Amino acid sequence: MNTRPQTWFGQPRGLTILFLTQMWEIFSYYGMRALLVYYMTKQLLIGQEKASIIYGAYVGVAYITPIFGGIIADRWLGKRRAVIIGASIMAAGHFMMTFEPLFYFALATIALGNGLFFPSLPSQIDGLYRPDDPRRSWAYNVYYVGINVGGFLAPLVCGTLGELYGWHWGFGAAGVGMLAGLLIYVLGGKHLPEQVRVTMSTPAAAAATPAGSYRATFLLMFAVIISVTVFRGAYDQVGNTVALWTDVGVERAVGAMTIPMTWFQSLNPLLVIVMTPMLLAHWRRRARAGSTGSSMRKMALGALFVAAAYLLLAVVAFAADEGRASWLWLALFFAILTLGELYILPTGLGLFARLAPPGYRATTVAAWYCALATGNFSAGAVGTLWAGRSHAQFFAILTVISAVAAAMLFALDRASRRIEAERAAEVISLNAIQPELVA
Repeated sequence: MNTRPQTWFGQPRGLTILFLTQMWEIFSYYGMRALLVYYMTKQLLIGQEKASIIYGAYVGVAYITPIFGGIIADRWLGKRRAVIIGASIMAAGHFMMTFEPLFYFALATIALGNGLFFPSLPSQIDGLYRPDDPRRSWAYNVYYVGINVGGFLAPLVCGTLGELYGWHWGFGAAGVGMLAGLLIYVLGGKHLPEQVRVTMSTPAAAAATPAGSYRATFLLMFAVIISVTVFRGAYDQVGNTVALWTDVGVERAVGAMTIPMTWFQSLNPLLVIVMTPMLLAHWRRRARAGSTGSSMRKMALGALFVAAAYLLLAVVAFAADEGRASWLWLALFFAILTLGELYILPTGLGLFARLAPPGYRATTVAAWYCALATGNFSAGAVGTLWAGRSHAQFFAILTVISAVAAAMLFALDRASRRIEAERAAEVISLNAIQPELVA
């Protein structure tokens, strides 16, 4: 199954196709989202409060529809067709955004297409590898780079076009990006695994499935979602309270120039792109030495890195007292935070794909995105603690939250190892009984 030449960080060609497809999808999604509030308040003259409600509802629905889209992909469409249909619907929605009367219908169309596309694309990654291939554990980090390349480019391209030439040009660029991703996916389809829909009524699947094993799997995934929700309560402060501190607590002057506070937000995706190859090289060396490390320990280590990043801010804010800290400390914070992110978030996505019962991979991957939605609510609640406390005290709270999440994830390590081994053995058994089912 995995005999094709390697062309991307020593990974199968199919991963390159999925990487580039996701990159352009994220480019279109984040490009449109970067313009959305400005478009509503400046062009459509919608009040700020109503615009915020519309924005929140749109983002929330965009994270809910993948649950239903994953079920549809697994049970009826298959992942390949779900991606193509979902991408086509999203592209149509982006182009609808260029027509003011279609605004609400366009948002609904994009969210609907996202539901089919979002869980169906990454759920194909594991089909590129044998169950015993150590590269599976870091394949999702390569894929994660695609997300961040798209996220880094989107505001620069779509945002610039929208602000300088008109909002509709920015939305049109987002639509073109979505079409580019769709074209790459269709043309590169020969490098992707064959897709066969599997249900538990399939004799081969039923024969290879240990009775009662999925209950433990679902309980483990639920526990991971809770742990990641706690983690994101601290992690997702980057665009919230950390941004506020950047404005009031950081000295951003460099000579005669003052660094725009929004520039620091671009550090995270940029560091993901720069740091991922180095991290993959480290993990490859460990794999050759026979030490790959478990998924849950990687995730726990990632949460500890994030705790260390917030501890740094707590110390810096305490030392600065009422003054401003050097922007170099903030840059170091982002470097440590990004390292933690690379250990926990792509690893969690890959873990859910590997834990998926036969024929339910897209649905299971969609469940991972529940942690993003619940994490947003968690971060909002934690952010309310910003008022009435010193900056140092608040960052100390985030340090504790991240450390608690690390402890929760580490406590799940033994169960995760056992269930991952069961799932790998199940895939090997299915492959022996009916080879096409493992795709």
